[in-house]
Amino acid sequence: MNRLPSVDFVLPAKAFYFFYFAAGASLSPFLVLFYRQQGLDEGQIGLLAGMQPLMTLAAASLWGGLADSTRQHRLLLRVAMVGATLFALALSAMHSFGGLAVVALAYAFFLAPIVPLVDNSVLELLGNRSDRYGRLRLWGAVGWGMAGPVVGRLVDWGGLGYSFTIFALLQLCGLLVTFGLPVAQSSLGSSFWSGLRMLAANRRWLIFLAVMFVGGMGQAVIHSFLFLYMEDLSASRWMMGLALSFATVSEVAVFFFADRLLVRWGTVRVLAVALLALVVRLLAYSVITTTGWVLVVQLLHGLAFSAMWVAGVAHAKKLAPPGLGATAQGLLTGIYFGLGSAAGSAAGGFLYQTVGPFAMYRWAAVWVVAGLAILVLSRISIRTARAGAQPKAAYREK
Repeated sequence: MNRLPSVDFVLPAKAFYFFYFAAGASLSPFLVLFYRQQGLDEGQIGLLAGMQPLMTLAAASLWGGLADSTRQHRLLLRVAMVGATLFALALSAMHSFGGLAVVALAYAFFLAPIVPLVDNSVLELLGNRSDRYGRLRLWGAVGWGMAGPVVGRLVDWGGLGYSFTIFALLQLCGLLVTFGLPVAQSSLGSSFWSGLRMLAANRRWLIFLAVMFVGGMGQAVIHSFLFLYMEDLSASRWMMGLALSFATVSEVAVFFFADRLLVRWGTVRVLAVALLALVVRLLAYSVITTTGWVLVVQLLHGLAFSAMWVAGVAHAKKLAPPGLGATAQGLLTGIYFGLGSAAGSAAGGFLYQTVGPFAMYRWAAVWVVAGLAILVLSRISIRTARAGAQPKAAYREK
């Protein structure tokens, strides 16, 4: 049966993803431009960009524990959305590095539980059709891609203040959608650090997390500095927004066909292809000198990010011990979007300031190649071990 479950939650889920990620596209990529406008250098921008995912990593466990203990998942979702909106608006009034850092961390604190709460609810409601998650999540990519050029045009016309205003309006739309979206009361899983302790003894888990960490670093370099890089190439804000739309085209396609890709290739092969696409994307940014080529390179986003994420989620589910599924997914998110994003943003900011954007992208490609090598060598090692064990196993059975 290929049909999705009841429309009662499918339509609100699609609408929520659309508005939430449209809001994200309205603000998140433009923040680095706002930081530069406030007088921060690339090193400070990288530090700010790196602090936010670390706050998200720490805050997600606190919100998850509060939601599970109070059983007020829906209420806390709304509180988080309101808090994120208010602190985003407050951020637009900050001018010093200290003020920006404090308010940006508060913004990240309230942003942290929103997607986990909704994703958890959607997966619970999908039940045994969780493989269809991508068909709902792709509406977030649609929202992201549609908002980018519109907000870019408005920012070109009236300044970066429009970015914050549109973010708030779209967040309000998402908040209204939550009144029709069922929010599951099930546990969000153990905390990041307790999950890490439980799974640290598993060699395959550690290799997988190392690969996802490197992938998260590479993605963070792109996400955190793409608009600064385009600004240095004299791109308009509208062109920057259009770059988000080009990325969305491939992202929607990958999310839509994700279940078929995983069935045909398997999680490890999809992950390897995603890492290779990320390397090509980073190297391409390091050699182009015109903004038109940026749009072409953005078409690699689907393979470089979406394929990596769906393969990572599926592989984490496959490796997770019984009863630790939610913990495994939380750990994956913490490594990829938390530690990986923080490290990539901080390292990228340092490299951008000291050696420039072209060298930054090349160094990022080098460490992603290292992650791909780890993945390939680990698979060869596992296959060799299995091949060597088969004759012994057959002998013992006889």
